[in-house]
Formats: sequence, structure tokens, C-alpha cells
Amino acid sequence: MEFLSQMELLERAFWYVAIPASIIFILQSVMTFLGTDSHDGTQADFSGNLDGNDAPFQLFSFRNLINFLLGFSWSGISFYSIISNKLLLVVVCLMVGASFVYLFFFIIKNLMRLSEDNSLKLTSALNQTAEVYLKIPASKNGKGKIMVSINGSFHELDAMTNGEAIPTGAIVKVVSIDNNILIVNKF
Repeated sequence: MEFLSQMELLERAFWYVAIPASIIFILQSVMTFLGTDSHDGTQADFSGNLDGNDAPFQLFSFRNLINFLLGFSWSGISFYSIISNKLLLVVVCLMVGASFVYLFFFIIKNLMRLSEDNSLKLTSALNQTAEVYLKIPASKNGKGKIMVSINGSFHELDAMTNGEAIPTGAIVKVVSIDNNILIVNKF
């Protein structure tokens, strides 16, 4: 590390921040890809909720600190010979570090959109129209089956009616649920 002793104080400070931040970032990345990290990086290092809503991430976390330090230090090293005004250099580095944290938030927010609960909830079938798949006997004398679209996919579900029998192919409307059986009326 003798090359650091020949540098000016500010440039040396950027290197002293960049080296450990880069090593920690590499370790975090390897641990994340191997699945051995203790959490997914979206948990806060403390229990404070800064923005008042249920965000999947917090501003002050170890991962965000490392992201900020990476942007801050490496931009300082990169722009040190280009920007001669040291105050301007530090301001630019602060903005680059903050943009690294914002970029992380943006990526996590978009990744969270990919997670979706597609489990079948019978309550989602209420007030939906469906087609009778197997004849439904009159007045709860037995069960038939209907084909109903819930969350963009078709499901074959048990159905009963309170009225007269409904033939196969008829269109019905789901009006209630009784013991995980859909109660339908002819449409």
C-alpha cells in the first residue's frame, strides 16, 4: 500500500473508503447469490419506520451504507484528477453516493412488483360470472361444477344453487360461498 503514501490526503481518504467498502460489497454479493446471507437486504438495522408506510426497505441499513460508500469513494477516485475544486468534488461524490442508494431502492421496488400472491381465494369468485361445467341439481340436492375465471386463470369449482337445476353450458353468477362451495344463480 505504498502507492497510497504518495497521494494527497483527500485522494488517500477516497481509497481508504473504497477498498473496505468494495470488499464488503463483494462479500455481500457472493453471500446473496449463494443464499447464505442472514437476510435479503430489505430489513432495517433498527425498528424505525421513517416514511409512515409499509415499505419493504429502510433508508438506514448496512447495505445502503455500503452502496453509498461505493458510489462516494469510487467517484472520488475517478474524478479526482478531473475536478480540481475539492469542495465541488466532494459534493459530486455525495450526489453519486446518494444516487447509488436511490438506484438500489428503484431496483428493489421493481423487483417487489414481481412477487404476487396467486393463491386461489374463493372470495375472489364472488359476483363473477361462470359457465356450468357439470349440471347443478336443484335446491341444494347435490353439487355440480362451474368454470370461473379468477385472477386471469380458469378454475373448476364445486357449485350449488338455491333454485331450479342449471344445465351444462348455462351462464351463472356466484352469489355466495357456503362451506367452500359456491352458491350460484342462473344469469
